[in-house]
Amino acid sequence: MQIVTLCLFLLLAVVVSGIASRMLPSALPRPLVQIALGALIGMVAHVRVELDPELFFLLLVPPLLFLDGWRIPKDELFRDRGAVLGLALGLVFLTVLGMGLFIHWLIPAMPLGVAFALAAVVSPTDPIAVSAVAQNAPIPKRMMHILEGEALLNDASGLVCVRFAIAAVLTGTFSFADAAATFAWMAVAGVAIGVGIALGIIATKSAFARRFGDEAGSNILVSLLSAFAAYLLAEHIHASGVLAAAAAGIAMTFTDATTAVAAGTRIRRRAVWDMLQFTLNGVIFVLLGEQLPEVFVRARDTVTSTGHISPWWLAIYVVTIVVGLAALRYGWVWVSMQFTLFRARRRNDVAGSTSPPRRIIAAMSCAGARGAITLAGALTLPLSLSDGTPFPARDLVIFLASGVILCSLIIAAVALPLLLR
Repeated sequence: MQIVTLCLFLLLAVVVSGIASRMLPSALPRPLVQIALGALIGMVAHVRVELDPELFFLLLVPPLLFLDGWRIPKDELFRDRGAVLGLALGLVFLTVLGMGLFIHWLIPAMPLGVAFALAAVVSPTDPIAVSAVAQNAPIPKRMMHILEGEALLNDASGLVCVRFAIAAVLTGTFSFADAAATFAWMAVAGVAIGVGIALGIIATKSAFARRFGDEAGSNILVSLLSAFAAYLLAEHIHASGVLAAAAAGIAMTFTDATTAVAAGTRIRRRAVWDMLQFTLNGVIFVLLGEQLPEVFVRARDTVTSTGHISPWWLAIYVVTIVVGLAALRYGWVWVSMQFTLFRARRRNDVAGSTSPPRRIIAAMSCAGARGAITLAGALTLPLSLSDGTPFPARDLVIFLASGVILCSLIIAAVALPLLLR
């Protein structure tokens, strides 16, 4: 009964946050309102949510990734695949390597493997957070499509890097060759399973509908279960469940287009998924706020092991990490632009060789807002090592990841409208 009451309480908090975000100034993104409400609940109410990392990840992440893959514009995704893959893969790996070493230098008490895990956690951007900020900023359509494609694919690459970092901490060893082979297997098998699940479900559903008719309720439920089927099957064979869920969503668009689905079913299905997206993202951000007061206390205790007594060092760590992430992102986008311009000049493409304003590059850097996936990745850190000792600096990692989410949302909400005006 207590669990049911807690779930209803969280859903009520999500509803209240939606009402409050409409009453407050429009420049304030809804995720910030939800985090603030969750923090207020954590400080005032005697409500404490004990999060099981694996259960938290299973229930919240697969449907969100599946929906992102399902709704992303496919033509634009394939047209700008070079820019998207560069941000989703190249920038993520650079962030994990560069920020991992930087964080370990910044916080020597944090083991190197844990520093790499934190860098991997904060590397993916969040499509919902970017969309929430975009409501108040005139982001060009092509730029928005690139950001959405990046956010969809870098979730997978970032979370796969998190798993490698956690495995290195748990085992105490790391092999680049083994990691590369494992990454290739997880990526290829995950995508294959996601596409296969989508194709199989659509084919079976179409054959059944032609013979026995279709029903809106079961059709919608099947689309929801597809995300969990792809994720669980991929995880069962030690592939990437994250990639499987995203690939199933992308494949669902192409397979769904070849089957006849009633207009009424499509409208109801969209309404259900909109409600689910709003609920899951709201619950994640409310939980983030609810966890912050207690995580802050534990992280402050962890900081004392670094030789610092003042809790203001936590803010210094967060700001320094955010600045480092922004600098890496700006440098990567600038270098990518130069390569694009160089190729355009070699093709004598006058229109494509025109250098974009620096404001666009700065806007791309500020638009890298973190959100639900970053929090989900941080909470998947195990509670203890193989010998039963607590996972080193876990609370500090969660607090720093939460601080990066807050700062990136605030920076995007303030800077993007100014840069893109």
